[in-house]
Amino acid sequence: MLLAMGEQRSTESLFRLAVDRLSAFEEVSLVRIWLIKEGDICSSCLMADECPSRELCLHLVASAGHSSRNEALDWSRLDGKFKRFPMGVRKVGHIAATGQPVVVESIPEDSKWIAYPEWAKEEGINGFAGQPMRFHGEILGVLAVFTTTRINKPALDILQILANHAATALVNARAFEQIEDLKRQLEAENSLLREELSETSFYGGFIGRSLALQRIVQQIDLVAPTDANVLIQGESGTGKELVARELHQRSKRNNKPLIKVNCASVPKELFASEFFGHVKGAFTGAHANREGKFGAANQGTLFLDEVGEIPLELQAQLLRVLQEGEYERIGEEKVRKVDVRVIAATNRDLQKEVEAGRFREDLYFRLNVFPITVPPLRARREDIAPLAEYFLKRSLKAMNRPPLRFNPEQLAQLVEYNWQGNVRELQNIVERFAISSIAGAARVELFSGIGGESRSCSKPAVSAGGDAVLTEEEMIRLQEHNIAKALARCKGKIYGPDGAAALLGLKPTTLSTRIRKMNIRRVAK
Repeated sequence: MLLAMGEQRSTESLFRLAVDRLSAFEEVSLVRIWLIKEGDICSSCLMADECPSRELCLHLVASAGHSSRNEALDWSRLDGKFKRFPMGVRKVGHIAATGQPVVVESIPEDSKWIAYPEWAKEEGINGFAGQPMRFHGEILGVLAVFTTTRINKPALDILQILANHAATALVNARAFEQIEDLKRQLEAENSLLREELSETSFYGGFIGRSLALQRIVQQIDLVAPTDANVLIQGESGTGKELVARELHQRSKRNNKPLIKVNCASVPKELFASEFFGHVKGAFTGAHANREGKFGAANQGTLFLDEVGEIPLELQAQLLRVLQEGEYERIGEEKVRKVDVRVIAATNRDLQKEVEAGRFREDLYFRLNVFPITVPPLRARREDIAPLAEYFLKRSLKAMNRPPLRFNPEQLAQLVEYNWQGNVRELQNIVERFAISSIAGAARVELFSGIGGESRSCSKPAVSAGGDAVLTEEEMIRLQEHNIAKALARCKGKIYGPDGAAALLGLKPTTLSTRIRKMNIRRVAK
């Protein structure tokens, strides 16, 4: 029985095993287990007047036995008069409150602890023993038995062993239940994440239709199946982390972890501990062993975000593990091997950082095996409209609001805007637009309060979005109108940094072709 209790992985199966096995003995009439929990039925409890605090009480969690006078009686029920005992009240509450067993060797001779002596006499019950379920000095509950024989010392010793072993098994079973709960929670979160990722996919995990975006996807397809290190460069907010995630998902390591480190947030003095880990007692505050990011990413992918922020004097430590594939924890002499694919990202020009002496050239070449540059949003304006529509749909869904679409004027102004904050700024503005529309504003300014006209190519006063769906002809007219406005603003100039092509994010030759095809009149220079 002791071995079987230790193997139980749920509290329900543990309690059922204990009461069923004990009640199977011929001398045992009734077995019950109560656990200490928070009070839940204080207003209707039959012993409420006797309860000293109405905070904790004993909950009946298992019962088994057999009546000697009526086989139809169900002694496994948990909803009877004694389903709760206040702490310190009656014999069961006394056991839990004091941690001392209560033993009645012979009920006919000593019935002060028995609530219904007549019941015991009718059932032929002679003895009672209740033992606290103790684990590391803490009382978890009470195990009690009613027997047809007198309770003697050997039987009491056995019951004490069973009660303490049941307490240990209870802690073990609760741990297993917690692990199962966390496992189910993790599975649910992973399921939601996979669903979210599948919903966002136009090209893999990207949204848009620009040639620049298609080129990035092609680069990912080329390098993802290899173990080559990748350096992702681009302005803040362009989606470098999304590129890293796509690289990992399309690699042969996708069933292993993707571990992210924001290098800018790691203090110098904790750099080695963060990346390589430490052993307990290695330094003040090292109260337990730490795996470190490289150890956690073994067989998987390590994403070094903002890698250009690593101080020069610490870059050699990172270089060693990239070159040798090995490292040592702080406070440990053992050399550990590691197999990690490194993807780094930065908004700095690392080539210039190397020339300025702020980044090690050898580390740069280790990271820059396959470079991917993510262009800013203003350089791929074809992606703005689908991104905005996606962010609006997602925001409204999160707010449990009906669908809403941008009207042509709003889309045009979004496309014209100079997105210095890139995709992140677009997401924030669209979310603010969704919130303002829900508030019932008659007119919503997409770009209000973000720095004036220096960041936008046109005045941004915009009406609240309707639900119109544009036809192909309307989209062409919108494009014609947009090109005409760009030409007017640039006084008919197409080429050069101040030309309409640069303003629209197009190649001059592409813009010239569209002007001829759409028969758009150019304003004189």
